[in-house]
This record gives sequence, C-alpha cells and structure tokens, in this order.
Amino acid sequence: MVATASRRTVRVMSRDATLGLVRAVTIVEPGRLEVTEHADPQPGTGEALVRVHAAGLNGADLMQLKGMYPAPPNSPPDIPGLEFAGEVMAVGPASTRFAPGDAVMAVVGGGGQAELISAHERTLLPVPHGIDWVQAGGFAETFTTAHDALFTQAGLRMGERVLINGAAGGVGVAAVQLAVRAGARVTASVRAESLRDQVQALGAEAVIAPGELAAAGPFDVILELVGAPNLAADIAALATRGRIVVIGIGAGARTEIDLRALMGKRGQVMASTLRARPLEEKALCARRLEVEVLPLLASGLVHVPVAARFALHDAERAYERFTAGAKFGKVVIEVIRGD
Repeated sequence: MVATASRRTVRVMSRDATLGLVRAVTIVEPGRLEVTEHADPQPGTGEALVRVHAAGLNGADLMQLKGMYPAPPNSPPDIPGLEFAGEVMAVGPASTRFAPGDAVMAVVGGGGQAELISAHERTLLPVPHGIDWVQAGGFAETFTTAHDALFTQAGLRMGERVLINGAAGGVGVAAVQLAVRAGARVTASVRAESLRDQVQALGAEAVIAPGELAAAGPFDVILELVGAPNLAADIAALATRGRIVVIGIGAGARTEIDLRALMGKRGQVMASTLRARPLEEKALCARRLEVEVLPLLASGLVHVPVAARFALHDAERAYERFTAGAKFGKVVIEVIRGD
C-alpha cells in the first residue's frame, strides 16, 4: 500500500523562526567538498521542511562538483543532492497535503545531501510502507528520470524492443525494471562483465557488451545513459521510426554522426534533463510516478538496488565510490544527526 498524508494537525513554521545550524555536503571549490554547517532552511509558501534520512548520489552531483553543472535558480549553489527521503518536520503557509511525521521523498534541484531541506509539497512523494530510508533515498531521481525518458519522451509501448545503454547504474537499473513491467523486450548494455548477471536478473532478455550494440538491433527505443561515443552505434541499431533518448553524457558530449543513416531509418534523436525544469513540469512528473510506479515499489515489483552506503561525514568516500564505477545500483548517503 502506498503511504498517504496523515490528518494530524499541521505545524506551520513562520519565516522569522530562529535559525539553527545543520550539516551538509558542501562544494567549497571545484573538485573539493567538505561537510560544513549551514543555516537551517525555512519552508516557504507551499513547502515542507524535511529532516533528511538518506540522499542518493547521481551523475549530476559529480558534474556539479567539477564545476560543470551549476545548480538551477532557487537551489543551493554549493550543496549537491538531487534526491532525498526523510520525515516532514514542519510546513510553510498554504501547504496542505503533508503533515509533520509523514515520510516523503522527492527530486530537487539541489540541497538533498544535508540534514534538513525545504521542498515544494507538489514535488514530494509519499514513501510506501515497508520501504526503508536508504532505498527511498535512492528512488526519486533515478525512477523519475527513467520513467520520463522511456514513456513521456520516447513513448515506449508494450512489445517494443528497447536498448538501455549503461544499464547497471541507478537510472539504468530503474529503466530496465520499468521497461520489463511495461511489457517491452529489454536488451541491456553493461560494460562491467561482473555486473551482467545482476542486470539480467532484473528481467532483461539479453545483456551485452557496449561493442555489440550495432549487431544487437533493431531497437524501437534506445535509452542513452553513457553519452556521445555511443551515438553512431545507436543509429546503426535503430529500427525504422525508432527513437533515441539521450539523458547521460558521462563518457562525452560531442561526436560526429552520419545524418543520412538517421534519415534512412526515419529516426528521432531527442534529449532531456530533469533538474532545471519548472515546478509545474516537476510536479507533473511526480504525479505520474505516484500513480504508475509507486504501487510497483510498494508491492516489490520494482526495487532500488544499493551498491554502497556511507554516513554523511564520509561523503568524500561516497563520491569516490561513485566515481570508481563498476557498481550495480545506487550509492546512498545516510544522514543521521549527530553521527
């Protein structure tokens, strides 16, 4: 069963409440992070103040650390973290859905890797009963990104063949599970041979090495999580009227392709990011996920594999583990006050 907002009396926090200090992962300069203290965030109109229990790491965090992906407006410029899970502590004016004590998770523009965060209630999702904080902390960004790319952007349908490049990471693992549950025929591309059996256990029909892309097609949809070096092979593996969605560029953002090959397939190449979208679009993504994916999570039909977990004070090690690659699923920071 999916958790719902309680009917308890709502505590509204005023904007002039006395500020305290909370710890947060902080980018002190490009390439260097520390755990430092910041003033408590305060919930604004329509927002909830959440005590964070877990926050997932994502490729965008690594890019921000390198100085290549600044936070969008109205997000902390120096605190990374695009997803979190935690407990509502208080709500701001005109916030009506959630109440103190509710377990929630969300995608945010930044600031998730901290003890406290304020987030708009329209982007929050209830944490299903039985899902622990670490899984919830690694759920929202990866499953929202995968769901939006496969179904909203690419229009994946039952029975279609889909290739997922970079399928062992957080978004890839989510995409494999969602595509399988939607009745698609899934091929997963995984560089690390040691991880291929784990990806296949998620329901993929085939798991291949990156060099086998072109010969494995044709595919109706290709989800590109690796980047530009794969694009020529993606086009070669595309079915007539196939769709390529680029949502990851960790291996590079520039390449050269033969447009005649794409024209011959009558194919489409599209790209998408989630972080900088306006509130209305993020809220719509959250509601689609709540209706279509949270019941799967609650019933165990999809899950969040966790490759490694680290305490907040060990954030630097968490980033090192993420950068090392060869991981199945998520790297998650556990936020325990006073650890």
